[in-house]
Amino acid sequence: MLKTLHIENYALIRQSEITFNSGFVAITGETGAGKSIMLGALALLLGQRADTKVLYDTDRKCIVEAHFDTTVLNLKPLFEENDVDFNDDKIVLVRREILPNGKSRAFVNDTPVSVAFLRQLGNTLIDIHSQHATLLLGDSSFQTSLLDSIAADKSQLDDYRASHREYTTLKRHLEELTSIEQQNRKDYDYNKFLFDELCQAALSDGQQEELEEEASLLANAENIKQALAETVELCDGENDSALQRLNSSKSLIGKVAGCHKELSQLHERLESSIIELRDIVSSLESMNDEITYSPERQEQVDEQLDTIYRLQKKHGVSTIAELLTIQQDLESRLNDADNIDDKIKEAMEAVDKAFKKMQQKADILTQCRCKAASDLELQITPLLADLGLANATLRAEVSSLPDYGPLGNNNIRLLFNANKGGELRELSKVASGGEMSRLMLAIKALTTRSRLLPTIIFDEIDSGISGDISVKVGRIMQRMAEGMQVIAITHLPQIAARASQHFKVYKDNDGEKTASNIKQLSDNERRYEIAVMLSSEPPSDAALQTADELMSERKDV
Repeated sequence: MLKTLHIENYALIRQSEITFNSGFVAITGETGAGKSIMLGALALLLGQRADTKVLYDTDRKCIVEAHFDTTVLNLKPLFEENDVDFNDDKIVLVRREILPNGKSRAFVNDTPVSVAFLRQLGNTLIDIHSQHATLLLGDSSFQTSLLDSIAADKSQLDDYRASHREYTTLKRHLEELTSIEQQNRKDYDYNKFLFDELCQAALSDGQQEELEEEASLLANAENIKQALAETVELCDGENDSALQRLNSSKSLIGKVAGCHKELSQLHERLESSIIELRDIVSSLESMNDEITYSPERQEQVDEQLDTIYRLQKKHGVSTIAELLTIQQDLESRLNDADNIDDKIKEAMEAVDKAFKKMQQKADILTQCRCKAASDLELQITPLLADLGLANATLRAEVSSLPDYGPLGNNNIRLLFNANKGGELRELSKVASGGEMSRLMLAIKALTTRSRLLPTIIFDEIDSGISGDISVKVGRIMQRMAEGMQVIAITHLPQIAARASQHFKVYKDNDGEKTASNIKQLSDNERRYEIAVMLSSEPPSDAALQTADELMSERKDV
């Protein structure tokens, strides 16, 4: 329930602090005094769009702050989900600020929050019902939610919504697969060409380096063979070769090697050098024999390298490893294209299964709504009779649609006639403004029984109502207030007299600027205010006596 409301620098309100009690609260005041300003401030607090036009003093920020007792609600999961502090005493502090520069800030329990979170939270705290809300009676989604509230079995709707989400998700997956399959058809031939081209190249890791090395060898074969032959001749030729000189050196040192230890070591090193040089000569001769210049092989190597370079340029890469990765990716795409039909078939079967399940849930939901439609007619008839519509009939007509939406496949029409034996027609075409107001009040009285909502605010819902009907409207609001907080902004004394707490909104013209104020009335002040509402100011003795009678009827519920 709403415990306190602080309004500062909003519209015609300089500053106001209001403490609300539980039960039935009435707010009255002359037309234009600012009764609905307080409601506008509260709507701002619950996520309505901010505008600097509401600033009373354009140089100061506007602050609207309220404390809510949420004992009957389970809000902790919502707060944890949005990373907002939740107090153990379940008192929720909501604050909204509008700065002179037009920027808006919102806080819940001193934690900065988004306006979207304010709206979500506000929907669980307060139901604000204005006289314009009667237009909702013609809205299909409102009519659907009305029957769901009467049914009071949220699990059926939750089950259907879950099946609808599953069906929608699977259908979207099928559409994606179908789109992929269509794209695959367009790309298949081109991808197959690219894949075959890479396969024909017979690529392997390290191949490019080996070919480039061989190409260099073939291009310089004659020069290499000449260098090898001349080197062999110098090392092991017939005339004064390196090996001959080393052998002669070895013989000379060998003759004196026994004379000194170091000479013996040098002799061994000369022997090792001779062995190493002979091995080198052997390798040079072998390499010279192996190298043969082949124009055919050179042409073959050049063609292979040209293919590699061309493929790298075509695919925008620089290595064979990258080309092999592309080849694997193309192979995967081609395999997917070959297997997509099986996946589409599986997806179609899943969609069909989910659709049948959704149909079953929708049928159950329809049955619940048909029963709720009957219950609505039975339950609302006595309420309408209490409101002076003894001969009125309200009927909810439930039919099925071919398409399934988030709320099912039902089309619901509210049919109404205020006269006995009259033809039932669409509500918006036959009900007057006063009848619509009374009908909406009766609907709210029904639905709030099944909803866990701590506060409901009626903003002049009594429009078009007077006389004895006003008393009955006040009695219904008083009954509603036994299970929740009911705040009524009203101009009818018969309703205000039924409240357990009464506020008066009035204008103050003492300063340079007109301002709206609100104060709680004592019993004597209430008596006087109700009498003024009945007649004029100052009230007559008869009006005061009537006010006493109306106030005494508060216990008669």
